Amino acid sequence: MSKIVSRRRFLIGSAASLGAIGLTGCDDITENQNVQKVLALAEGLTMGTQRLLVSPQALAREYTDKDLSPTFRSNGTDNPGSEDYAAMVENGFSTWKLKIDGMVNKPMEFSLADLKKLPSRTQITRHDCVEGWSAIGKWTGVPLGLILQSAGLKPGARYAVFYCADELEQTLDGSGRYYESIDLIDAFHPQTILAYSMNGKDLEVAHGAPLRLRVERHLGYKHAKYVMRIEIRDKFSDLWGGNGGFWEDRGYEWYAGI
Repeated sequence: MSKIVSRRRFLIGSAASLGAIGLTGCDDITENQNVQKVLALAEGLTMGTQRLLVSPQALAREYTDKDLSPTFRSNGTDNPGSEDYAAMVENGFSTWKLKIDGMVNKPMEFSLADLKKLPSRTQITRHDCVEGWSAIGKWTGVPLGLILQSAGLKPGARYAVFYCADELEQTLDGSGRYYESIDLIDAFHPQTILAYSMNGKDLEVAHGAPLRLRVERHLGYKHAKYVMRIEIRDKFSDLWGGNGGFWEDRGYEWYAGI
């Protein structure tokens, strides 16, 4: 991973420079519980302020075909590389299934063919990577809200957690496998889709085949690729690092709204 300066790191640096804390060394600062409380408060203010000023249903800007980027880099993993995933690529994802479970009334499974039969949305949007690059692509997929409505949510449900096929770190406890989470406000946003097509073609492996999340009002690392399962939960604090995502467990902010 290339080195970046996230808002979390920026806040850490700012706090240190102001002498608000008496520690030296970024790792020490990051692990300090008081600092974590300050960062969590700042993150909450960012989310709260954005949602106060911008309607939860406000759309990200959409573009036209003539605006499509000639090249679109693949963010994160460009191939999960496991034997199971390679087998699904080989058979055209005919055996792949998306599982919906957790705090739902009706756990469900969808094949790729099932998803393609459902009402879809096509949107041309800009992908903004936290590493500083952006590109415009055309995405087609099923609105996530439609899937969740079909499954039915139980009282207390708050988050959708996405479990993916790519493993960025080899670990014994599974914490190296990519996962992400969003709250139900973003899950039901009209531009939040489970995309199976990019620029008029089936998703390529490098871009998350057969299915990736598009949550257009967030930075790129929230757009989970290679989605295998969506679990509806009331919290994510009991998952691995407890911060709601692979990168979040490594210092990124959970709320990445733009």
